[in-house]
Amino acid sequence: MKSTTKTVNIHEAKTHFSKLLAAVAKGQRITICKDGTPVAQLGPLEAPIPIRRPGLLKGRVTIADDFDAPLPPEVLASFEGGS
Repeated sequence: MKSTTKTVNIHEAKTHFSKLLAAVAKGQRITICKDGTPVAQLGPLEAPIPIRRPGLLKGRVTIADDFDAPLPPEVLASFEGGS
């Protein structure tokens, strides 16, 4: 989602804080200014990167002994567009 930036003064930010947070939740960035000078920015949080835990599914996933065996000719033909 492409973010856009809106500039507001401190009074407007205090008065309409809930509306500004709703805009931020939709991806907009808000720059808050004091006497025309930017002093802060509200923006959406980056999505956290999930932590991968090796072995989480241990005992719940099985792989057949012939997992890497060649495919039967009729199955291979269906992948290659044959009949």
